Amino acid sequence: MSKDAVNTAAAASRSDAAQVPADAGDAGYSKDLKARHVNMIAIGGAIGTGLFLGAGGRLHNAGPALAIAYLVCGVFAFFVVKALGELVLYRPSSGSFVSYAREFLGEKGAYVAGWMYFLNWSTTGIADITAIALYTHYWSLFTDIPQWVLALAALAVVLAVNLISVKIFGEMEFWFSIIKVATLVGFMFIGIFLLATQHKVGGQTPGLSVITENGGVFPHGMMPVVLVMQGVIFAYAALELVGVAAGETAEPEKVVPRAVNSIMWRVGLFYVGSVVLLALLLPGSVYSADQSPFVTVLSKIGVPAAGDVMNLVVLTAAMSSLNSGLYSTGRILRSMAMAGSAPKFTARMNRSQVPYGGILLTCAVCVLGVGLNYLVPAQAFEIVLNVASLGIISTWVIIMVCHLVFVRRAKEGLVDRPSFRLPGSPVTEITTIVFLLACLGMMWNDPEVGRRTLLLVPLIAAMLVAGWFGVRRRVSATADQELSQLTK
Repeated sequence: MSKDAVNTAAAASRSDAAQVPADAGDAGYSKDLKARHVNMIAIGGAIGTGLFLGAGGRLHNAGPALAIAYLVCGVFAFFVVKALGELVLYRPSSGSFVSYAREFLGEKGAYVAGWMYFLNWSTTGIADITAIALYTHYWSLFTDIPQWVLALAALAVVLAVNLISVKIFGEMEFWFSIIKVATLVGFMFIGIFLLATQHKVGGQTPGLSVITENGGVFPHGMMPVVLVMQGVIFAYAALELVGVAAGETAEPEKVVPRAVNSIMWRVGLFYVGSVVLLALLLPGSVYSADQSPFVTVLSKIGVPAAGDVMNLVVLTAAMSSLNSGLYSTGRILRSMAMAGSAPKFTARMNRSQVPYGGILLTCAVCVLGVGLNYLVPAQAFEIVLNVASLGIISTWVIIMVCHLVFVRRAKEGLVDRPSFRLPGSPVTEITTIVFLLACLGMMWNDPEVGRRTLLLVPLIAAMLVAGWFGVRRRVSATADQELSQLTK
């Protein structure tokens, strides 16, 4: 029996003013996240390896036009978070979009949403530990230590921290985000100073001449810009954390709108602004995929310690992203487990009200990433980045589909839309879905990694189908049990 049937029965047994029943997976959580935590999680989660490390290789491939890619993708990312924010105000849930998919698309929709999100964050975790290892190799002291050893050590540290409590997680993410934002602001001030004073960077004078004398805005044509789109989508992948965190805050109706509305200008400032500065300071050919572009610039201005400091900061950013991934997958998997579509042990919580079962499952996949770092250390980051893109694009598409169904039901008078709304429905959702699917299709033009990643889609689909046949009886039994309790 679908979750829709459970919700319908519950609605029938209550008054018309009753709220939609809470997701069973929401029980047991504390409400220890404050407004400042959620606000910083909203922007801090997205400022991670996608910008600090990924921007280097993308600048090398696409040139200054990368800023346009960040802007375009940022607009669509904002639409997704705005839609999710509206759903959160309708019904806050730690299960977030998985819970909404269960309500509006049925159990199959929730199953696909949850496992594709798990695919996203588990592979993102591999990207994060890979980035941490690469950052650490920047210092000669760690050069001789194998990349896989550093990756494993980072995973162990973040796992230990994540299991303590959500309050500690919130505090760590708050200060991690403060460090990241303050560093980006500091870098932008330095970059503006270098431009204003015409201080040489790497032997040449910064300014528009750096762009015009090195092939212009599109030094390699349009195709490289198109190819980096899915990587740029990955850079924004953590923005949906707002929806998950809302389930553990006391006043989501006040916190979420403020956090979501601030995302757009922060994206424009931190992502687009920093990429424009990087393009004005050095030619794209100077940047590389194995070093943060910020470290590259600061090392070129003759202050070696500046590069060391920035490297430490981006190392912190990668640790923060990994921490966020373990946090979100733990909550999502618990919501799924309570509905029967994830292993039972992922529903377990410790005394600190942390769903440790799901966190440990994510860590298990990240350990496979340690093996990837051992086998192909040079390609590990790009491989998992593309696989993670499959997960995040599918997750965002599901969020927009859920919102379409939600709006349709609101027009039918079945649910009430909050005053905080995604504008332009249904055009906004449809346009966003088309754009995201187009980004997925663009990966075919990259024969080295992107095309191979797309060839994984049939395999992933087959695994999802096989998995559904494995859990559908348990899902049906769980739904029937909820229905019987609601109708007593």
